[in-house]
Amino acid sequence: MKKVFLVATALICLFLNSFAQKHTVDKVAAVVGNNIILLSDLNQQYTQYLYQGNQPNNEIKCKILQQTLTQKLLKQQAEIDSVMVEDGAVDDEVNKRMRYSMQRAGGQERLEQFLNKSVLQYKDEIRPSVKDELIAQKMQQKITENINVTPMEVEKYFKSLGDSIPEFNTEVEVGEVILNPQLTRAEKQKFRDKIEALRLRVKSGEDMGVLAKTYSEDPGSAADGGDYGFIDRNTMVKEFTAWAFKLKAGEISPVFETDYGFHFLQVLERRGEQVHVRHILIMPKTTPESLTRLKLHADSIYNNIIGKKLSFAAAANLYSDNKESKYNGGMMLNAENVQARSTFIPVDKLDPSVFLVIDSMKIGGISKPDLFTAADGKQGYRILYLKSKIPPHKANLVQDFPKIRDAAQSDKINRTLSEWFEKRRESTYIKIDDEFNTCDELKIWTKTTAAK
Repeated sequence: MKKVFLVATALICLFLNSFAQKHTVDKVAAVVGNNIILLSDLNQQYTQYLYQGNQPNNEIKCKILQQTLTQKLLKQQAEIDSVMVEDGAVDDEVNKRMRYSMQRAGGQERLEQFLNKSVLQYKDEIRPSVKDELIAQKMQQKITENINVTPMEVEKYFKSLGDSIPEFNTEVEVGEVILNPQLTRAEKQKFRDKIEALRLRVKSGEDMGVLAKTYSEDPGSAADGGDYGFIDRNTMVKEFTAWAFKLKAGEISPVFETDYGFHFLQVLERRGEQVHVRHILIMPKTTPESLTRLKLHADSIYNNIIGKKLSFAAAANLYSDNKESKYNGGMMLNAENVQARSTFIPVDKLDPSVFLVIDSMKIGGISKPDLFTAADGKQGYRILYLKSKIPPHKANLVQDFPKIRDAAQSDKINRTLSEWFEKRRESTYIKIDDEFNTCDELKIWTKTTAAK
């Protein structure tokens, strides 16, 4: 066994020497089994960290390497277990990250200035690391997919907390029926006419980029002349995508409608399954008449609930415009525990405007429809239902069993993963460059190597 290990080590060293000769501008930061981690890859991730607005911090490089070591170890096992991810899933994740980056940068052009390279070049560079990350996630899910906790294990975990039993703030369960105003065709027409006039100006030869900067109401692209850069078929809503991939380079679409408003777009360039587009958006505005109609509709729903002609859950399912809660009996989900689909929300995590309404309500109470402004700035009417309210208390197994069960399961998952990584580190060749000797996070990786 020792002879095999020495031979494997020698082969890896020969490979590293050969690699270094061919790539003198780069450096191998670490080796995990048959996986190489380049310093340039770590620096690329560190650049992304800085771009997100964080302050320079060399300790972050240690954490980035630790995460990469973990991913490589999982990837190595994934290759053994034939765990793979589809290319489409990788492309979707890459595009998702690029959209987020472009939004933060204020457009594609500014992002490319920061990166000093094109978005397409950068996407090609990050794609391998994104694929490794997705494979590692899938492998980790496979390791933990069958982990569950019994009631006895939950009780044992709770007792093990001793003096560390958490205290919970006041929690509530709140239902909502969200009603958005609907414009008539006649009310929408003036907005359609406005954007059609802009489209004709472009067709007559005016610069679409200049018009987009002046008139477009899309906060994500107006400053860049409506330019979205290259998109794929999964980037935009279906109506937008249909026109973007139907037109030839240079062509302009007719006016079309999406949930965001009225658009027209121009295709600038096609490149395989990607298309470079710019657009102008005009968003229809709520009218006083539409709010008046909505108030009558909201009052009718409220009276049917109060009069027991309709349950709150049924009202939400039939009438609410909030797709996240309407099929959940109208109940809001705890945004910090969506995976568990918990409806118990700490009051300090509630939208302040919701708290102001439910604070004076009794359990089971239904609020009268109130006019509110959503996060997107649009007005609508809202009916709220206070289903339950739990006062501040120290955690106990009767009231808080679901939370304690989730914590016990997370603890069991973490222990299982720790044991898995410990075994793999002991049986895998790991070499970390001396540049990272001061990283406390990496000492557990070098200890197992030294023990060999």
